[in-house]
Amino acid sequence: MDETRRDRDTEGRAHNARPRDGLGRPLPYGTPGVERQPEGVVRTPAETVREAQRLLDAGMPFHAHEVFEDAWKSGPAAERELWRGLAQLAVGLTHAARGNVTGGARLLRRGAAALTEFAGSGGADASAETAAATVHGIGIGALTSWALELAARVEDAGAPAVDAAAEAPRLRADGG
Repeated sequence: MDETRRDRDTEGRAHNARPRDGLGRPLPYGTPGVERQPEGVVRTPAETVREAQRLLDAGMPFHAHEVFEDAWKSGPAAERELWRGLAQLAVGLTHAARGNVTGGARLLRRGAAALTEFAGSGGADASAETAAATVHGIGIGALTSWALELAARVEDAGAPAVDAAAEAPRLRADGG
């Protein structure tokens, strides 16, 4: 295949068909890669969380981000920021695992900020509300803490490389 031409889908839109590694990096044509997530899959929130957790646990946060992106694009408007924030956390972990410290930390913080909208009223007991808040069983406080802690850690000049599988967060508040 001519690598200078852009891949196109059946409607003629640009579509990158190059194989990818577990962190979503493009590989040369003809190289075996990790199977891509199908795009545009509509899942229930429970299915989304379950599939994303499976991918995170396998060290494939880029692919988990694609699952969250489907939920963000197909879900109710009131939940779009939730799914977008989760997608940003997954991409932040992806960048951190690829060695992009600045991008990883920025996206982890951006995702954490998006999730705080779902943490409660923000009143006097906001920190307690945030810690206990769940949406679709997702532990908002624990994820926010995980993201902010990882962002700070990856920015430390002496920090070891991030292992995406070892750093995978638990999405569900009950640890499931």
